[in-house]
Amino acid sequence: MIDLSKRIPLLKVIVWLGALTPLGLLVYELFFGSGIVDDPVELIQHRTGIWALRLLFVSLSITPLRRLSGLNWLVKFRRVTGLFGFFYVVLHAFSYFVFDHSLDLADIWDDVIEHPGVWVGFIAFVLLIPLAVTSTTGWIRRMGGKNWNRLHKLVYLISALGVLHFYWLVKADVTEPFIYAGVLAAIFAARYFIKPRKTSVAPGRPAFPTRPTGPTSPTGPTGPTSPTL
Repeated sequence: MIDLSKRIPLLKVIVWLGALTPLGLLVYELFFGSGIVDDPVELIQHRTGIWALRLLFVSLSITPLRRLSGLNWLVKFRRVTGLFGFFYVVLHAFSYFVFDHSLDLADIWDDVIEHPGVWVGFIAFVLLIPLAVTSTTGWIRRMGGKNWNRLHKLVYLISALGVLHFYWLVKADVTEPFIYAGVLAAIFAARYFIKPRKTSVAPGRPAFPTRPTGPTSPTGPTGPTSPTL
């Protein structure tokens, strides 16, 4: 059996290609597709919004999958999938502000007043920015693991706001938003009920070394470790 933990670089390439494939397909459909797209802006907004939610869901799913399977190397893909989710959120917001409203602030404000779902989506976008900025190991070190964890728990609220944004903007059939709401609820339940596996320690042996290991920093002797969200 192939040990995938030794194929991390290859798996990361596959993740990158998989995350960028929807964008490539969207560009192909817009410029080289056989049919005529009735509303290109609406198509861009829908596809980028859907893939933003999907990739955020994937990022949220990694922790329960890691706990359930014991494959700790899965955590290496949590950040990249979350950042790709943010990437699609940025494209989604860009298409709304630039393509849909041509940066006309008065027009945008009128649309926000008329459609509360737009306001909800904007809040989710703003809340997601600090999470993307502070996703690096350097920021974990600066903030400390506990503060970093508190900030990044906003991803639960952001994901819920994203689903609510989707629901409010659907004009007819709300089946798809309800499906996404159900999937998100299942992810939340899995993250809550699936607990980390306890590390077994051999009888008579301490769980941590008792001899001095030299000066340590507040985040550990070898620097910060990524908190497990």
